[in-house]
Amino acid sequence: MQIVILKNAAEVAAYGADIFTQQLTRNAGSVLGLATGSTPVALYQELIRRNQAGTVSFSKAKTFNLDEYLGLNGEHAQSYRYFMNEQLFNHIDINKDNTHVPPGDAKNPIEACKEYEAQISAAGGIDVQLLGIGRNGHIGFNEPSSGLTSRTRVKTLTKATIDDNARFFAADEYQPHLSITMGIGTILDARKVVLLATGENKADAVHAMIEGPLTAACPASALQMHRHAVIVLDEGAASKLKDIEFYKHIEAENQKLQEYLASL
Repeated sequence: MQIVILKNAAEVAAYGADIFTQQLTRNAGSVLGLATGSTPVALYQELIRRNQAGTVSFSKAKTFNLDEYLGLNGEHAQSYRYFMNEQLFNHIDINKDNTHVPPGDAKNPIEACKEYEAQISAAGGIDVQLLGIGRNGHIGFNEPSSGLTSRTRVKTLTKATIDDNARFFAADEYQPHLSITMGIGTILDARKVVLLATGENKADAVHAMIEGPLTAACPASALQMHRHAVIVLDEGAASKLKDIEFYKHIEAENQKLQEYLASL
């Protein structure tokens, strides 16, 4: 893991945006894995700003989102397809035919999961996968006890996740308890993974992910096995790590190495 600790959420968003900008600059036809939730919004706003300024283009890119509520169609205001349209796709130069979100209204969800895996494979796999982390350590909707080699599937949400997401639903509104989510194995197949976490409420999960054991009890700990996982934290999210100064030192040395290699 590459651990990057920054001062605040704005710096985390800018760092994440730099990674996606660099990826699209290298390969305009990149396949991007995207995420929903509150943490990615600032990153998306920065990417929108850069796109509208002409700094980066999504015109040849393809995207695959991590997950979707089962039972909601893409026009529902709480669906993740609606979220992505509102927070990113409607404001950039992407071809929406190249944007993919698991179909929450699929008549046969099991077959839809298999098809989603096939679509990712047909696109050549994901180049950069964006992640957030839940308070219980989930990534996507891979809740604790999820298999570390799992593929895209229907998943039951835990009470903790349902409670965390209840704020997005009206008191009398139907809130799904099932989802379609990329599996942990699917996520680990991405060539690069970028996880963003901000705020002290994520500190316990971040500590378990980075310094705890590799265990299905903390699904995000599977990133310990990834060959190129970048964990971008603000000071609040990093506050329970045992040796923050060590991680900062390692990242500083890594930056020096990258600068040296770039000069060759």
